[in-house]
This record gives sequence, C-alpha cells and structure tokens, in this order.
Amino acid sequence: MTEEHNWMPGQSPSSESVASPSEAEKPKRKLVTITEAAQINNVTRQAIYVAIKQKKLKATKIASRWVIDLDHLGEYRNSKYSRSKSTYEGELLFDNTKGYYSINQVAKMLNVPAQKIYYATRVGHMTAKRKGAAWVIHIDDVKQYKEKYLNARNPFDQEFVG
Repeated sequence: MTEEHNWMPGQSPSSESVASPSEAEKPKRKLVTITEAAQINNVTRQAIYVAIKQKKLKATKIASRWVIDLDHLGEYRNSKYSRSKSTYEGELLFDNTKGYYSINQVAKMLNVPAQKIYYATRVGHMTAKRKGAAWVIHIDDVKQYKEKYLNARNPFDQEFVG
C-alpha cells in the first residue's frame, strides 16, 4: 500500500509541491531521501535502510525510491537507543547528577585514552562497579585517581642533580 504524498516523479523527493488545487488545503509534507535522512541523523545510508527494515523508521517507496517524512524521521531520532538513557534495575546507569560515569566519560574528563581507565580499574588504582554489561565509576573514585596517579610528580621529570 502506497501513501499519497505531495511528491511527483521528476521532482526532488525533498521538495514540497501541491499535486492539485483541491489538495491546497492539506498541510504540505516535507519528504527526504535515504541519503538526506542519513545526513540529517549523522549515520550511514545503510543504518537508515536497517531502521526501515526493522520497522523502526516509517518510509514509503515511490516508484523505485524510498522517501521519509521529516516527522517520522524526528520520531525515529527521539526513540533511538542512547547509552546515556540506559537503565539498570530501573535507575540510570550513568547518572551524572549523582556522580556516576562511564569509562569513556571518565577518559574524556581526564583527557586520557579509555584503555588507561580500563587498566587503572584492572590493577586497582580506580574502583569501577559492573552494572549489567557496563562499568560505572563514581566521581569520588575519579578524583582520588586523578590526585594520586595523574597529578603525582614523576621522579624522572626532575632534573638530575649530581
């Protein structure tokens, strides 16, 4: 079943048009192509095709081209998975207001590679708790690690006095 849109073959699917004067009273719908949808969402075209196939994104095929209503694209964007919205036992995993951060957030905060944070937790320099599939670090542990290991003077940085 094909929905009626104000798009005619030979025109850009993203351009707005009115097919007949009787449709002038209907609200105009803004349609975008797969490529435009990918650019808007900052994802690949393949990601858009997968979302359509999984019925996470509504799209209509007109002739041989898929077109997406901007309203549907907005709904998809708002419902997309986001790690910052992840929960564990009903609570946010990385609730920054309560001082809980992910490995990557801590790495960015300290301006170090994420592998350094993983290593610090593995050797016991920083405490991290496993919640489901994620590691969560409290800000107090981050501050303690920063003071003890990152701000400590390296004895090899001092000039050799002979």
